[in-house]
Amino acid sequence: MSKRLNFEGLAALVTGAASGIGRALSLELAARGCDMAIADVDLPGLESLAEEIKSTYSRRVLLERVDVADLPNVQAFAQAVIAAYPNLSIVVNNAGVALRGDFEEIDHAQMQWLMGVNFWGVVHGTRALLPHLERRPRAHIVNLSSIFGIVAPPGQCAYAAAKFAVRGFSEALRHELAAKKSPVRVTVVHPGGVATNIVRSAPAGARLKSTMSASEVAERFDEIARTKPRAAALRIIRGIERSEPRVLIGSDARLMELIQRLRPVTYWSIMARSLKRISGPRGR
Repeated sequence: MSKRLNFEGLAALVTGAASGIGRALSLELAARGCDMAIADVDLPGLESLAEEIKSTYSRRVLLERVDVADLPNVQAFAQAVIAAYPNLSIVVNNAGVALRGDFEEIDHAQMQWLMGVNFWGVVHGTRALLPHLERRPRAHIVNLSSIFGIVAPPGQCAYAAAKFAVRGFSEALRHELAAKKSPVRVTVVHPGGVATNIVRSAPAGARLKSTMSASEVAERFDEIARTKPRAAALRIIRGIERSEPRVLIGSDARLMELIQRLRPVTYWSIMARSLKRISGPRGR
């Protein structure tokens, strides 16, 4: 088995593909020779992306509006993709949503909604497609966690819980697949601040104690989100090529991961001096 994966002639599936990292990653995979299966709840965004892929790279594109929290919905899409692309070898479970607010501010339904997308969406995509991937000579699963799957700031109870769960699931799955010498590799991705629309997608009702408006929260996020989606996509591509088990995106993610390793219990006392909380008037 070669060390670096050659994308030419493969097919790839990306969830949450209509914008942000998912869109950029879909374009980069198509540029390297992959036919694409793209999914999102944003159908117009998918249609725009599909047109760009077809016109720019002349790749085949299968698109569908998919709610990754709905297992039957994911399974139906997976079967359609496998039928269309027997060469499907790359699956990126990227779909995600944001929910800001302290634990007391977030009701049970909101937390279930976030876990359904951010954690169960990863599990659903993996469960639906892993049997097919294991029949490929070489295949790769990429699961999007977050730097908040390594550190857990105040105001991010729900989001951090989901992203820590993605990290734990991905690492255990990687070890299971390696133990049975599976051809499937697993990479878990931990982005720091990436300039996407995820904060703007958060439900307004979750910021009950914040004195900032939703637009002000989004503007503050834009100020600290230094990494562009294409840069994040290129880093993920490199991680797939090299079968890296963990990918950190952005200097902020690398710094926070280092502090967490050095101070695994008390890291927040250091980070709080310099990091701003997105969820309240004092920042992230």
